[in-house]
This record gives sequence, C-alpha cells and structure tokens, in this order.
Amino acid sequence: MAFLKVTVLVWMDILAVYAVSTLITYLTDVWKLNYTHAAAIVNVFWGSTAIMPFTMQYIVDTFMGNHWMVLLSNFAYTLGLGFLTMSTPPVLSGVAGNCNKYKPECTGIEQRILFYTALTLLAIGLSGHLTSLEKLIEEHKRLSPNNGSKNFYLGLSALILVPLIGAIVIPFIKPWSIRFGITATCSVSATIIFLTGFNSNCDEAPRSPLTTVFRVIVAAASKSFHKCPKDASHLYEVPDQNGHSYKIPHTPRLRFLDKAAILLPNHSPQKTSWTLCSVTQVEETKSVVCMIPLCTTFFLLGVVSSIGNSYFLEQANRMNRKVGRLSVPLTVLIFFRDQAKAQFASCYRRMANNNGFSLSNTYTALVGIAVSMLFAVHCCITAAKVENRRLDVVTRHGLLYKPNDKIPMSMFWLLPQFLLLGGLDGISRNSIGLFFSSQGPASMDRYMTHFAMAVFGVGTMGNVVSVCLVDKISSRGGNPSWFQDTLNRSRLDKYYWVLATLSAANFVLYILLAVWYDRKVLRLENVELPKHNQSVEQSDD
Repeated sequence: MAFLKVTVLVWMDILAVYAVSTLITYLTDVWKLNYTHAAAIVNVFWGSTAIMPFTMQYIVDTFMGNHWMVLLSNFAYTLGLGFLTMSTPPVLSGVAGNCNKYKPECTGIEQRILFYTALTLLAIGLSGHLTSLEKLIEEHKRLSPNNGSKNFYLGLSALILVPLIGAIVIPFIKPWSIRFGITATCSVSATIIFLTGFNSNCDEAPRSPLTTVFRVIVAAASKSFHKCPKDASHLYEVPDQNGHSYKIPHTPRLRFLDKAAILLPNHSPQKTSWTLCSVTQVEETKSVVCMIPLCTTFFLLGVVSSIGNSYFLEQANRMNRKVGRLSVPLTVLIFFRDQAKAQFASCYRRMANNNGFSLSNTYTALVGIAVSMLFAVHCCITAAKVENRRLDVVTRHGLLYKPNDKIPMSMFWLLPQFLLLGGLDGISRNSIGLFFSSQGPASMDRYMTHFAMAVFGVGTMGNVVSVCLVDKISSRGGNPSWFQDTLNRSRLDKYYWVLATLSAANFVLYILLAVWYDRKVLRLENVELPKHNQSVEQSDD
C-alpha cells in the first residue's frame, strides 16, 4: 500500500499539468491579454519548472532527502492550485469588492498577486516532484518486493484511467474556478494519502558530488599564480591500495584547472579540501566544462519545443474542434503529442540496440540529438505551412477582426506538427540525457539528467526573448509587427519560418561541434600509470 500512496502523486501531477496547459486561454479570455504576453507568462513558468530541479537536487543531497522534498513539494503544489482557484474573479469578489464575472475589470490587484504567487508555488511543486518523486517510487518498490507486481498493475491502471478521465472531463468544465478547484481538491486528497505513509527513514545521508566542481574551481583560482608541473604524475592524487593507479587519468585539456591538484609545501591534504583536489576530481570537472560548447546547440531545441505549449495550443483553441457532431476536447492533441513522444523515444531506443549500439554509447546519443534537430526543422516548416493555410481561411471568411469567432478549419490540421513535436521531445530528451550521463562524471549522473532538462528550460525562456527580438525587428520602418494583439492578425507563419531557418543553421553548427568534440568516456578505473609521488616539481616556463 505504501507504493500506491506514492504513485497517487503521479496522477496528481498529470491532472495539474492538464489544468495549467489551459492558462494561455484563461489569460487571453479573462484577463484579455494579447496571446504573446500570455504565452510569455506561461513559457517563463515552464522554463522555471525545468531549470529548478538542478538546484533542488543539490538541496536534496545537501540538506534533505527525497521524502522531505516530495512532502514540501506537495504542500507547494496544494497551495499553488488553491491560490490559482482563488485568483479567479468569482471566488474573492465579495472580499476584494470586485465583480464576479470573468472579465478583466473584475480581476483586481489581489487576484493578480494570488495568480503569480500560485505560478511560483506550482513551479516549485512540479520541480520538486521532477527531482525526487521517481526516486521515491523506486525506493518504495524495493521496500515492498512481495506486492511489487500487484502494486505495479494497480498503479498502471490509475496512471491510465485518471489522466484519461481528466483529459475528457476538465476541458468541458466552463467555469475556471471549478476547473482549477477540482485539481486543487485532488491535490489535497493526494497529499493526505501520501502523509498516511510518510517515512523519511529511507533517505540516505545527504551528500552532493556537485560540491566537488565548486571545490576544483575555488582551488584552481586560489593558485592562479602557481605553475603546473610538466609531469602530471607530480599532481596530487589519491592512489589505490597498491599506490600506482588513477581512477581517471590526466588529460592535457583545460590546464588551468590542473592547478587545483598542486600540493603546496607544508599543506596537509586532510586540511585543505577547498584548496587541494585530486586529479580525478579535476578531470571530472573538466568533463563538465568541456560539454558546455556543445550544449549551446541544444538551446534552440528548447525554443522549438516550447512553442507547442503556447502557440500551437492557442491556435487549436481558436479552430473547429468538432468531428461530425461530436465536440473533441483540446487535450486530445496533447494526448497525441505525448503518445508520439513515448513511441518515437521507444523506437529510437530499439533501432539503436538493433544496430549494435549500447544506449550508453556516446555515438548513439550524438546521432539521436542530430535526428531530433531534423525533427525541429520539419516541425517548424509544417507549422508555418499550416498557419499560412489557417490565415487564408481567416481572410476568406472575414474573421480578421473577429478573434473570438471559431475558424471553420479543423484543429486536426495541427496534428502533424504535434506529432513532430512529440518526436522532437521524445528523441531529444532521451539522447541529450544519454549524452550527459555518458560524458559526465559517474558520480554526477542525477545532476546530468537535471542539467539536460535545464537546457530545455533555458530554451523555453529563450522563446520569450526570441519573440521580443522578432517583434522589434519585424516592426522596423513602420511595418506592422508579426505579433499583433490577436492571433488572426499576427503572422506566426513567418515566425515559424525564422525558427526553421535557425534550426537548420543550428543543425550544421552542431555537426561541426560534434565532430570536434572529444568523445572520450571518463569512466575509467584502474588505468595503470607509473607510480607517482606527491612532491611539488614546478616547470620553469
């Protein structure tokens, strides 16, 4: 039962994500923001959610365990959904003295403060779950091996049925206070269920390998004016029991960081942890620094990925959702995107294994990243062509200045770009994660996973910057900006073509950097080297 009490938090996440995915519509319909402003708010939220787990992992390792992180995240989640419900005009209209209709004049300063506070708490809650919930589920599976199979199928049934019911029911609930209130109620229930099985004794002693990186940088900076020895065997290392092997051999790159391993006279290694590091620790830090140039090419993948959570959904919301006489909820497109994400990721893994590559193989990760970049190019091209067709329909039916009218064009025209977006997300997130885990230090695996996610988070926030730049550039010379107050008057098709061009150029840059990149795997143990001493022999140059 303890396992089920933890898995109940997973479907709470899914229901909350479905509710939050409609925020752009809420902001444009109730607050009457233009869709660019609304998309910027939502993209900052999703970007923050992806970036924060890296920091939260450090907090988990240094100050608290996974149980406490999940518990605090649940409280943040519950408060966030509660504040989001309270920020809708009808809830606090009597207290705030505002009207109770879903209109901008009924949204006072109190509601806006609650709304932004809710987004902050929701970002903290979701980030905390991304950091620790999966690890907590694995811990409970190990603690209940006898009921593991039964609990797995019960949990799987809940994970399928609850999101399916939520995807169908939530979009048909018109009052925003009730829509957000249902998810808040589910969050309270899930937190209470989790508390009945709360146990923090399973957590391991807090420790963070990320501290090693900080130590190497500080130690190297403190010895900026010292010269490195010509012979790397004179650098400090902690030998094994035989006294003649490195855990990771020395490499000539980033020589400045080697200064962290210089053992100065009269310095005891036991008392200089922030001024002296071993060669292994230095090489682990080097491996992290060397990945940064290649990581810059991953940034645009996050930009393209984020448009699906903002512009694609807003376009679909303004289009015809009927199939015959049946009205289809908007979340159907999200469901197809998520399915494509899972299937493309699974297909990519099978193809890699069938061709004799291990999933820990760096080559497999680099090829997967290249494929995901091609998906990004095709996704932007498809989105541009579909948007151009949508604008033609808008013009022919005289809807240019009627932003609230439904466009007589099925939202399923957007299905190909949603499927391509799912393929982009599924392959890129897996392959980037594999790249970081295979090239980063083994001790920092969990940080590498969060770092891969943070790359997408920065890209999501970068989408906001790119929109601002395109808006300024396109409006030069008195020309109308590509981003107007309404979707029908904007030229998103041109923005998509810009992203397609940038993605193609990014692909070429990535290929060049991937060829240049030193693909040496650093997980080497017991590499025989000549026995070294720990004396200081400085070079004369």
